[in-house]
Amino acid sequence: MAATGSEKQGKTTYYVSTPIYYVNDAPHLGHAYTTVAGDVLSRWHRQRGEKVWYLTGTDEHGQKIMRTAEANDVTPQAWCDKLVEEAWKPLWEHLDIANDDFIRTTEKRHTDRVQEFVQDLYDKGEIYKGGYEGPYCVGCEEYKLPGDLIEDEQGAKLCPIHKKPVEILKEENYFFKLSAYGPKLLEFYEANPGFIQPESARNEVVNFVKQGLQDLSISRSTFDWGIPIPWDDKHVIYVWVDALLNYATAVGYGADQAKFDATFPADVHLVGKDILRFHAIIWPAMLMAQGLPVPGKVAANGWLMVGGEKMSKSNLTGIKPQDLTSHFGVDAYRWYFLRAIAFGQDGSFSWEDFTARYTSELANDYGNLASRVAAMVGKYFGGSLPEATAAGDAEKAVHDGLTRAVTEADRKIGEELDFQGGILAVFDFVKQVNGYITEQEPWKVAKDESPEGRARLATILYTAAESLRAVAVLLNPVMPETSQKLWESLGAEPSLGALADQRVQDAATWGALPPGATVTKGAVLFPRLEDPKKAQ
Repeated sequence: MAATGSEKQGKTTYYVSTPIYYVNDAPHLGHAYTTVAGDVLSRWHRQRGEKVWYLTGTDEHGQKIMRTAEANDVTPQAWCDKLVEEAWKPLWEHLDIANDDFIRTTEKRHTDRVQEFVQDLYDKGEIYKGGYEGPYCVGCEEYKLPGDLIEDEQGAKLCPIHKKPVEILKEENYFFKLSAYGPKLLEFYEANPGFIQPESARNEVVNFVKQGLQDLSISRSTFDWGIPIPWDDKHVIYVWVDALLNYATAVGYGADQAKFDATFPADVHLVGKDILRFHAIIWPAMLMAQGLPVPGKVAANGWLMVGGEKMSKSNLTGIKPQDLTSHFGVDAYRWYFLRAIAFGQDGSFSWEDFTARYTSELANDYGNLASRVAAMVGKYFGGSLPEATAAGDAEKAVHDGLTRAVTEADRKIGEELDFQGGILAVFDFVKQVNGYITEQEPWKVAKDESPEGRARLATILYTAAESLRAVAVLLNPVMPETSQKLWESLGAEPSLGALADQRVQDAATWGALPPGATVTKGAVLFPRLEDPKKAQ
């Protein structure tokens, strides 16, 4: 039985990957959605104190890239270089993506290792020469089964994802003996039920494999934009075999054994559901054939929908992330898609929904809480955080609420990839603190200038500030810029150290924020929005 990433001895690094993205065009919201999810997951585990490796990158070979370059009258390499440097990397920087590596499949560190991997499989008898004829979608870079196709009104056969006619290709190819791995894959799925998520995606893959697998064409001979087959340079390696191997070549396969042993395989591959089969069937079968451990988990996110259509350039529903960040801000952007859409399910985007959630949850609940607390500490205690000496049942309820929020958020985000559930656990606690302040009415307590009154006021404001300290820690992986502003506003930096060094699992430890810390009212965390129609 193949080992998973979590079972491999010697593995010390929590390894998260996104798909590597085709560079036939600039990135849109769908690409950014997966990448932000990976960034939040990676940051969460870093803030647990774990060693983390977060990988993203670009897929630069194949017929689709070649045709796009030809249409723009440039070489494929020049096209890839331009898109990567002018669109992809700048966007990840803009969205505050803290990836540890960015791999391009045209890099020598990748291409050399891919040839070695395929040569090894050939030498082991896992690859043979044959021929194939069938419907091919250039957009998917995949041969389609006839039963997968749909028809238009004229009876033309279309790819169900791209809604474009497939091409009937006939060529001599090399094949990987994928069919031999069907029983092994089913046995592995049975022994590792959490390998594919969500469960609906797992069921789809299991049913597909049970129907019987065909051997996989791993080469193309009708064009030359790809990595040459090492034993037959008339063929280039099928782009998906090339692409999947990035997860191994980026962490030292065949080049840095120590790094490879500590990192590989990925603990979590985040993928779109339209490429799930490649990652949950072909990729583990390739690894089994090579005697390598398979990933810990393949998690398929749903599609982002606009007007009922999957968001993509080909469907003309692509929206640039910058269109939204310029209006709502980067942190709100990072928060919104993970909060509004259950990861693994399809979700619809609208300006109206984003605006409503921003105003209600970020500005009114969270931002207003931070502003009120800082203002009251400034007004009643000269900006010096008071000591809590009169805690009672109300404060215990807040402490208990924080403990629940930390436990639930850590489990949901860190283990279950339920980003929505984890974020909601934190915001439920924010609502609880708002309710606590409303019930305790510190502005009325402040009128009592007796020692008992001052002690009660101090306890209320310390409880609120200490709650915000924990919220800043919990939301740091999601909204790092905003959390840093709040951390500094609470005066936590000098006494508690850097926000990134705070452990999410310890966020509920009460009393961390020291009395006497200087609390300042900084800029509004979430400014009032203009009319979104004007922003468009």
